[in-house]
Amino acid sequence: MAGLIRRYRGMGLVSRGEPFTTLARSIVGQQISVKAADAVWARFSAVVGTPDGTIEPEAVMAAGIAGLSDCGLSARKREYVCDLAARFVSGAVVPERWQAMEDAEIIAELCAVRGIGRWTAEMFLIFNLLRPDVYPVDDLGLQKALSLLYFSGERLSPRALADFGERWRPWRTVATWYLWRSLDPVAVAY
Repeated sequence: MAGLIRRYRGMGLVSRGEPFTTLARSIVGQQISVKAADAVWARFSAVVGTPDGTIEPEAVMAAGIAGLSDCGLSARKREYVCDLAARFVSGAVVPERWQAMEDAEIIAELCAVRGIGRWTAEMFLIFNLLRPDVYPVDDLGLQKALSLLYFSGERLSPRALADFGERWRPWRTVATWYLWRSLDPVAVAY
């Protein structure tokens, strides 16, 4: 780990975007290439975005599932984005509360949104909320980096990965970020 820290000195996580926009973008980008996700997002933004590029949940709700049909989103993703918007508007999801909440509570709140699973919630905690101790054992990049750097290529169980990560508590997000850099030196913007 010390070598990775020296190699990537001066780099770090930077929060990007509003919570609603970040979560909506994560839904749009699920299971498609980055290039395809960018194209779909551009069409989505053209339908519900403001001139400055802001995406408001109220605009998504106003468009509704039918109004998003020309964006290139699957029917399921249109449902997911509309559910996310409805939860923001109704107060079921309130970003202002998150600062006082534990990571597990935020993950549970986000996983109640259709189309958001644990991995997406953990990525949100890492890249948007900049939570310091998130350790996404289901992330393929983290699994690969640990396998290559610490276990001679051996694949580990989620339990073994979790146990190994305890050494970096309460900074497991930081360790994860450096482990990702070992595979790809270009930091991802979530």
